[in-house]
Amino acid sequence: MGWSMSWSGSNSLFPTFALYSGDDVETRELVRVHHVARRKDSMTEIPEHLLKRSKERRAALGGGSDAGEASPATSPATVGASTPATAPKPPAPARVPPAPPPPPKPDPAYVVAAKIRKKVPFWAMATLSLLPIWGFMYVQGVKPQAKVVHGPIGDGKQVYSSCASCHNADGSGGVGRPFVNGAVLKTFPHIEDQLNLVYTGSKAYKDTNIGPYGDPAVGHLGYNGAFMPAQGTGLSQAQILAVVCHERYDLGGADPASPKYSAEYTKWCAADSAIYAGLKDGSLNFDNLATKVKGTLEIGIKPRKGTPAGATS
Repeated sequence: MGWSMSWSGSNSLFPTFALYSGDDVETRELVRVHHVARRKDSMTEIPEHLLKRSKERRAALGGGSDAGEASPATSPATVGASTPATAPKPPAPARVPPAPPPPPKPDPAYVVAAKIRKKVPFWAMATLSLLPIWGFMYVQGVKPQAKVVHGPIGDGKQVYSSCASCHNADGSGGVGRPFVNGAVLKTFPHIEDQLNLVYTGSKAYKDTNIGPYGDPAVGHLGYNGAFMPAQGTGLSQAQILAVVCHERYDLGGADPASPKYSAEYTKWCAADSAIYAGLKDGSLNFDNLATKVKGTLEIGIKPRKGTPAGATS
């Protein structure tokens, strides 16, 4: 025996169960067929309200017409046929190409002129950089060369640098007496008196009560309360002659070509002076000059009385 399940009507939602004999094969087969047929009818039958709604949906989407649809009474619709049609996608808008960039602005007139102007060659810059050097060399070439003085006066210019702190570089004086405008020539009419003063210093004249140095008529001893220190301890006798020649002829204004000073210049201060050469090599000195060189006043290395302007050896 067994149970069979069936539905009492085509629209029934609840099955009907029946008892059958397990040995009756025919009966079981009939029950099976009946079940399959009832299940098929149940799956393919669609209610009227659903069909109507599907029809309205297709009409709204434009997917069907009244003439093309079968009546639900004569041609039942399947579940697959009631699926709404997919609406077609609207076409994609055409791609608009980007607008071309605006043309560049024209260059100003001065930029155009600079572009078309001929450039300076690279070698010209190197040449221009050498112009200052060339100019310096040219000026040096056309500038008059300073006359190189040899002998006592040339050497005396170098020695005088140690005297400039008191007498000034141009000999205009300061702590020490001035030499300019012939002042040194008035004080010392004879070069031998000036050599003695520079070697011993004016302080030695004061300490020994010798009196004024140089021409006694001028009466010089100190200057502004100061006295010149002795230079014989720091300078050689040749250097003392050299600086005295510079003071007399370069600063004091003595003219080597004048009759008054030409003989003195030739004897003492010329480039080929024998006295200057003898003082340099040691064959002459301030103590023996008067005896070895004719027409020379005594110099000495100690303070002594000055010589009047008109005196002779």
